[in-house]
Amino acid sequence: MPVTKVSQLERQRMHPILYLLRHRILSGIVTLFVVSVVVFTATEILPGNAAYAILGHSATPRSLHALEAKLHLNRGIFDQYWTWLSGLFTGKLGNSLASNTPVWALVKPRLINSGVLVLVAGALGTAIGVLFGVIAALRKDSWFDHLTSVLALTVTAMPEFVVAIGLIVLLSTLVFHILPSVSMLVPGVYAWQKPSLLVLPVATLVIVIVPYLYRMTRAATIEALESDYVEMARLKGVPEWRVTLFHALPNAVAPVIQVIGLNFLYLAGGIVIVEEVFNFPGVGQGLVNAVSNRDIPVIQFIVIVLATFYVFVNIATDVIALAATPRRRIGR
Repeated sequence: MPVTKVSQLERQRMHPILYLLRHRILSGIVTLFVVSVVVFTATEILPGNAAYAILGHSATPRSLHALEAKLHLNRGIFDQYWTWLSGLFTGKLGNSLASNTPVWALVKPRLINSGVLVLVAGALGTAIGVLFGVIAALRKDSWFDHLTSVLALTVTAMPEFVVAIGLIVLLSTLVFHILPSVSMLVPGVYAWQKPSLLVLPVATLVIVIVPYLYRMTRAATIEALESDYVEMARLKGVPEWRVTLFHALPNAVAPVIQVIGLNFLYLAGGIVIVEEVFNFPGVGQGLVNAVSNRDIPVIQFIVIVLATFYVFVNIATDVIALAATPRRRIGR
């Protein structure tokens, strides 16, 4: 029997969500493997020598060879890759070349701070974008719809650093002085312990991601409200609030979920700029510092963590979007 027919029969027997999970997880594993190869190769072919970068111009041949042996730089490229890859699974991430501290101890607090920033900004941005999108759809062609659409298009054209600097000028320097202009945290203190330092970075990210979610929610809701099944529900005398909540919105959820997932992926990259502007001690700023210091172990680990986050969010988004679509989540 041809492979395509076997795959189709297997897909029909298996529940759609389980089928999607299996294939997305397998493709995610392959993706992470490819990313690990690319990241390791890219950092290894950089000009110069990591041992020489650590010791500086005062390095002697003897000390240079000793440090190369300690960092496994005297081994073959495949041996180095296997040592590094196995270290990711066993927790042996090595030490930072810049500070000689364990990579996990250096990156862990930054990951936590960035996680708080992404979760808070993502949750607020999702709530605001969906709410305004639904209201604009229900009041199509009203002054509220036109005003929010123009504002969304205006904000879409503004990059993160412009929004960040504008908020600093407005709320921290020239106009008002109600919030700190930088978000520096003392080592050992996490972001949730200083909420005031989170306001401007979170506001910047929320302003940037809301327009995309607003526009998709508005378009999906309008399309659902103009569909045949909604018209039939109205002809049957179903109240408008019930038509909106139980007929239109459930069918507009799937594309909105996809945009929510894309927003979280965007936040994982957008924090690099925002954290640098506000001097926020997160993983984005840590990546910038690691690149500046040519701290290869830290660069490799942070990139792998971000790639893992991308794969996880993509899988979760696809599964949730499938589960939210009745006609697709039911096995046939």
